[in-house]
Amino acid sequence: MPTTVPGAFDLTGQAALVTGSSSERGIRFASARLLGQLGASVMVTGTTDRVVERADELQREGIAAASHVADLFDPEAARGLVEATEAAFGKLDILVNNAAIVIPRVAIEDRTVEEWDRVMAVNARGVFLGTKHAIPAMRRAGGGSIVNISSVAGIGQSLHQEPAYAASKGAIRIFTKVTASQHAKDRIRCNSVHPGPVDTDMLHSAMPDPEVLKKRLERVPLGRMGTVPEIVTVVLYLASDDSAYMTGSELVIDGGALAQ
Repeated sequence: MPTTVPGAFDLTGQAALVTGSSSERGIRFASARLLGQLGASVMVTGTTDRVVERADELQREGIAAASHVADLFDPEAARGLVEATEAAFGKLDILVNNAAIVIPRVAIEDRTVEEWDRVMAVNARGVFLGTKHAIPAMRRAGGGSIVNISSVAGIGQSLHQEPAYAASKGAIRIFTKVTASQHAKDRIRCNSVHPGPVDTDMLHSAMPDPEVLKKRLERVPLGRMGTVPEIVTVVLYLASDDSAYMTGSELVIDGGALAQ
């Protein structure tokens, strides 16, 4: 009996929300754009009016896009994002929790409480809030897919990680599994993506010294940074029905770093 192969990331008729997607050069906006190119309607979000420019850019490419300004440091912002997505597109099928910040690495004893709380609020609490408000919307839509962008920092190579960032990404990893287990009954899937160093503005802002970046890449067996398309392809897979039997999984894309 022939096997039916799923339809290559066909997202026609799906409505997607990608948090933090106003940044031009990085995983976030690239995810929004490619979701739209494959048929989804896309809500572009961010903390400034730049989101309007990004949505206009997608619309000029023929993508159904809308925008909403929100700072996920605000506990009510995620509710507004989900409501805006349902108002624009009538439903929510896909959530990509991708908003994140990084801070310069210091010793644990030198990290301030305020810095710690800020990182945890945006990176970990932001994922919780996005998921919290997306679940009822996805239930109304008959199910959905949540893709949480974590990091290899949330799994290992701990000697070299910034403590607050690593802790926030580790929280995302286990929260993903809890969400997947508890909401499979609602036909809501939840998976996490764990990139290693990727050629984005965020990486270069965290490691502006070329020598520091070079040393970081020495811990990557493939010897290079990942590219945005390499990460976004995995996001698309998890967002689409091509991964319909995957939930609670973690996909590592790190050039072999965790294999060492």
